[in-house]
Amino acid sequence: MRELLRTTDPVLLSWLTALLADARIDSLILDTHTSIIEGSIGAIPRRLMVAADRYDAARRVLETAGLAHQLGRDQPAWQP
Repeated sequence: MRELLRTTDPVLLSWLTALLADARIDSLILDTHTSIIEGSIGAIPRRLMVAADRYDAARRVLETAGLAHQLGRDQPAWQP
């Protein structure tokens, strides 16, 4: 899994997962529970993750949608 971005905006995350789903790219949002538990004050961002082999395609989808400014720096693939 690779991280596409981090944000505290649940509406943005919902829209991004819909964009990725339309492009047939599965995504996963991490840290949702922790973010909710902290009281939703925006202290803990949620991470939008995609499979490592779909990372470049996912970035292109978001860049095409005009969201390049939302993308974080290129993160290495996560290894358990």
